[in-house]
Amino acid sequence: MGRTSDARQKILGAARSLIEARGYTALGVAEICKAAGVPKGSFYYFFESKEALALTVVDEHWAAQQRDWARILGGAAQPLRRLFEETEAGQRAGQEGCGTVSGCLFGNLTLELSNQTEAVRGRLQEIFDAQVDMVEAVVAEAQGRGDVSVTDTREAARAVVAQLEGQVMFAKLYNNTSRLSPLWQNCRALLGATGS
Repeated sequence: MGRTSDARQKILGAARSLIEARGYTALGVAEICKAAGVPKGSFYYFFESKEALALTVVDEHWAAQQRDWARILGGAAQPLRRLFEETEAGQRAGQEGCGTVSGCLFGNLTLELSNQTEAVRGRLQEIFDAQVDMVEAVVAEAQGRGDVSVTDTREAARAVVAQLEGQVMFAKLYNNTSRLSPLWQNCRALLGATGS
């Protein structure tokens, strides 16, 4: 069991790294297996297709990100600011590790695959909706305290997530994490924040 679990994790790790670096479409199963250091037969033992692998990579990445977002957004002071700062720090760490800003796995796959595979598109929609749910809870609390002036917390949360995703895309495009620095001030303006 340990060996097979290890092979599965190696495949997932290699696939995520390769997807982040080059995208999904150009990857082949043989390349993923070579990068993972496992025989091609191992791939099909764990995954029925490359799409099934992509969905597993997405689900595992979301599970980790969801835990991080819950920790950050459940914190006390300025949770959205902390989310933006940790996003910027994560992108900067990735850039220091490989020389380029990798962007958001979900955003990258959305741009690449949303018109090609219904299963991946549907799963990405669920993830972005869940992100909006998490941000909306923070916005609704701020609205209840009178800290923001927005009336439609759902649309405001969707705009915050879209801004975050868009700025991460710009950081990737320009290979410059400072593109993420304006997130907090833009968010405050978007939400009609009162006070400092």
